[in-house]
Amino acid sequence: MGRQPHVLVIPLPFQGHVAPLMKLSHKIVDHGIKVTFVNTEFIHAKVTASMAVKGEEKNPIRLVSIPDGLEPGDDRNDALKLTQSMLKVMSVHLKDLIEKINQSNDDDQISCIIADTTVGWALEVAERMGIKRAPLFPAGPGTLAFQLRITKFIEDGIIDIKGNPIINNLIWLSKEIPAWSSTELPWSCPGDSKMQNALFEYCTFRVNHFKLCNWLLCNSFYELDPPACDLIPGIIPVGPLLLGNQLGSHAGSFWPQDSTCLTWLDKQPVGSVIYVAFGSLTTFSQQQFDELALGLELISQPFLWVVRSDITDGPLAEFLHVFRTRINDLGMIVEWAPQEKV
Repeated sequence: MGRQPHVLVIPLPFQGHVAPLMKLSHKIVDHGIKVTFVNTEFIHAKVTASMAVKGEEKNPIRLVSIPDGLEPGDDRNDALKLTQSMLKVMSVHLKDLIEKINQSNDDDQISCIIADTTVGWALEVAERMGIKRAPLFPAGPGTLAFQLRITKFIEDGIIDIKGNPIINNLIWLSKEIPAWSSTELPWSCPGDSKMQNALFEYCTFRVNHFKLCNWLLCNSFYELDPPACDLIPGIIPVGPLLLGNQLGSHAGSFWPQDSTCLTWLDKQPVGSVIYVAFGSLTTFSQQQFDELALGLELISQPFLWVVRSDITDGPLAEFLHVFRTRINDLGMIVEWAPQEKV
């Protein structure tokens, strides 16, 4: 009997990236394949704490961690600082982890690495160690197809070498796919040129990392977006990577979810509620936050607003208390929502 395959899975350490890779990991385990899931130490602590609260200590997936290079008190909402630190230190720690696993037991050898497309350094480590590799693009194939054409866009004079649009026109991948506005590109960050430059570099490096892979995965399914899938040779759609009842609350969610919003949501007319959520990283100045709140109040339409405790540096608790009083029952505000159920 052959050795049981062993897959090492490495996400980008943000909620929207950890969750789909964890869901894929559960699916892989269901097929009798061993999975080790590698988080940063910071996210690993959050995941395991969340599992303990939910009573999910028994997990078919082995959870391990490696350092991200930042100090415990550093701001990990600073995505640029975090990703640059990861790039410097995590490849060495990943190599050491793989060697430790491979040396511990002949039946425990790592046979494949699945990594988020944003952690291409993990694919480089896998290539150097002779391990098969498969990057997963956690978004749809349309965005992936767009990024794969960056070189052509530069050659055609559509964008410059820094990703800035040269001509203010719509950008088409094909007649079957909606056009992109030249002011809303995947790496666009209005008002933050430093972050935009970094994102564009990641997109261009990502294309080179794809050349190292044995398989290329994306979080979609062919029937949902055949024109985009057809533009990417060899793409393997493995989505949608949704929670599904069979996985329970799963270990990929490390923000405490407030499910009371579901009861409130069920009482609203169908299609009447505005859902407002900005992920696990976006932050606002106090002025931006105040303007958003005022806008929601003025439209006089039911809304569900996800407001993280760290979304702004202002006096959040006091503001929300007053705001809830003003809007009465018009809207529901939670710190984190069970988004798929919403």
